[in-house]
Amino acid sequence: MKLGVFAVLFSEKSLDEALDYIKDSGLDTVEIGTGGYVGNAHCNPAELLADQAKFNAFYEAFQTRGIQISALSCHGNPLHPNKDIASEHHQVFQNTVRLASKLGIENVVTFSGCPGESDYSLHPVWITCPWPNDFSEVVDWQWREKVIPYWQEQNQFLKEHNVRVAVEPHPGFVVYNTETLLRLREKCGDQIGANFDPSHYFWQGMDPVACIKALGKENALFHFHAKDTRIDQQNNPLNGVLDTKSYKDIANRSWVFRTVGYGHGEDTWREIISSLQTIGYEGAISIEHEDGLMSIEEGFTKAVEFLQDKLIKQGAKELWWA
Repeated sequence: MKLGVFAVLFSEKSLDEALDYIKDSGLDTVEIGTGGYVGNAHCNPAELLADQAKFNAFYEAFQTRGIQISALSCHGNPLHPNKDIASEHHQVFQNTVRLASKLGIENVVTFSGCPGESDYSLHPVWITCPWPNDFSEVVDWQWREKVIPYWQEQNQFLKEHNVRVAVEPHPGFVVYNTETLLRLREKCGDQIGANFDPSHYFWQGMDPVACIKALGKENALFHFHAKDTRIDQQNNPLNGVLDTKSYKDIANRSWVFRTVGYGHGEDTWREIISSLQTIGYEGAISIEHEDGLMSIEEGFTKAVEFLQDKLIKQGAKELWWA
């Protein structure tokens, strides 16, 4: 496993500045945003595919620094009921896959998407309970009419380009946990797997270690995000985990995203790293920063220090057993 970073953290820097900063921080693996909700500050797939000179310059920026791209990421909603948004996110996804194929990159990261409740919806509708029965009917319709047909087509497209999609289970989308990820993979194809972000598992009450092992049994864990969640011990017992307050309202939320080690301690993260090793995961540990209590530089630096220590110790353990 290699420690890396999701370079959208440094979107205010140029690509060269961001890569130099990452290299100087001791990392040689990056995940690059290509559009959708994460933006494309460092990489516009349509431009790079249309202009060989720009493609060459992009490729050389990584080669000359000895930096590997773990994934191209275009987190979006290609199932959005607004056809303009759906079309834009779909086109970005397919161009990202084409670019990944040209670059020889194995993984493209995105969301599963979420349709509305019917063909007349204006906004996505994410269902969180089965009753009244209307809700169950909506979930059945979403999967039958929208989710499965779309991703069956994309699975074939991915296969043709020798690229995998690492779908990030995320509340608000139809794939939000282990069960829904494996359902998508079973119904639509083996080019589909998970981008595993423990922060989304923590606040839903799931055990990341158990989920990693379950995905590992199906060879379905393709990429990994390093981000933490702190459960508020006052607000959560009062209000539960479903929380629509702004992420900025830190004092009143039931949970908030934190830099790794600031939501769960060393023992938890050591078990997570060990479980990745157990299933044979050899990819990136890609640091993502959404901590409202730390600057980007502080959160990134603390995450690097915390995770490098865990990976070094894990590596020493591997060597001992070898």
